[in-house]
Amino acid sequence: MTSPVARAPARGRLLTAAAIGLALGALPFVLQAIGQPSLVPLATLVLIYAIAAASLNLALGFGGMVSFGHAAFFGIGGYVVGILYQGFVGDTLLFGLLPGTNQLLITLPAAMLVAGILALCIGALCLRTSGVQFIMITLAFAQMLFFLFVSIKAYGGDDGLIIRRRNVLFDLDTRNDTVFYFICLAAASLVFGALSRIVGSRFGMVLIGIRQSERRMAAIGVAPYSYKLTAFVVSGMGAGLAGALMANYLRFVSPDMLHWTKSGELMIMVILGGVGTVLGPLFGAAALVILETVLTAWTEHWQLILGPVLLFVVLFTQGGLSALFNRVGRVGR
Repeated sequence: MTSPVARAPARGRLLTAAAIGLALGALPFVLQAIGQPSLVPLATLVLIYAIAAASLNLALGFGGMVSFGHAAFFGIGGYVVGILYQGFVGDTLLFGLLPGTNQLLITLPAAMLVAGILALCIGALCLRTSGVQFIMITLAFAQMLFFLFVSIKAYGGDDGLIIRRRNVLFDLDTRNDTVFYFICLAAASLVFGALSRIVGSRFGMVLIGIRQSERRMAAIGVAPYSYKLTAFVVSGMGAGLAGALMANYLRFVSPDMLHWTKSGELMIMVILGGVGTVLGPLFGAAALVILETVLTAWTEHWQLILGPVLLFVVLFTQGGLSALFNRVGRVGR
């Protein structure tokens, strides 16, 4: 039986998650009440990046796999939406077999499936290495896909694909920014809930053990490769979902979504929010997106200001924004 002392932290995390969920649910109405409805798309962007960063955090923070190729899964999710929409508008069959569609309940699972298959293929090869070799091979695969889509003129090449209308979900008006925000909020809630269950399960405990000492886990009979590959595939599927939502958000997809710099942005969000924490990627995504938005309005040299801010957070918070909030909460009590 779980003791009251052990249940207390879990209850606290549940209350924190519920409070954040309620705040995010009320956010569009608060923004409209204060006359700032234009900030709803910014909040939507935060949610999409939070999904991508949380997916990367499963591999990086909990599995110890420093992947510089997660932009591949993010971008492929976006291209699945764009290609299916292109087939729907042009009334053509993909590979002569599959019809196009603009249904969100089809394009999102399709993006996750394709991203998962890609992650399985890449992970099966990359996870035979470790350390710097793993980083460089994941980076190489992402760049290969980037140049592949640059060269495919049928899908726009450098110019990318335009998605004139967001995908359809029942009778909802997905063109309405508030409606699309709640769609992304629902997706983010499902992703963070699923990742929380995964991390708290036996699988998650084994994965954390592999991150801490792969040799010791292997010595007690655990097969690290299969656990790491499974986590890598789940992580890729989450990034694919985020990419599909981003394609709908922008109504556009381009090879830039596959570039290695996008992987770097996601990694910064994870580190900024707190590596190996469930809600850290949400805090990191919010901080980075908001900082970029505010600083670009001030100066075109905004990176010169952003860099020291990120360094300060990483060096002095000792665990990212999640650790900082936890310490503030303890001081408040």
